[in-house]
Amino acid sequence: MKVLNIVETAYRATVEEQDDTILWLSHNLKKAGAEVSVLLRANAVNYAVEGQNASGLSFGAKKQTNPVDIVRDIKDMVAAGIPVLLVAEDASQRGLPDDRLIHGVEKIPAGDLPQLFDRFDHVWHW
Repeated sequence: MKVLNIVETAYRATVEEQDDTILWLSHNLKKAGAEVSVLLRANAVNYAVEGQNASGLSFGAKKQTNPVDIVRDIKDMVAAGIPVLLVAEDASQRGLPDDRLIHGVEKIPAGDLPQLFDRFDHVWHW
């Protein structure tokens, strides 16, 4: 089974959990033998930026003692052989320079998305 997970909503559940649920799901699907890829689009392209740090996050007196580490999660996915792509125009609209992107994340033009989708049995949009 070939699955493309499109992540559009950034930082979903990252306060309650210590990771993005769809990145976590994608990594675990890969461990279970699925052929999975991830496409970051809209605000989720921010996941591909080096140097993010959520330590020190607090809400009033409540401190997040185990903050999300999206950069580590993306790097672990790339190291595990999970293709991580992002929509080039979305990154450009948000002013994300290429030299700040995590090594191994591939930019893809929005016009190439239909051909990308054709390569998968399932396309899940989150």
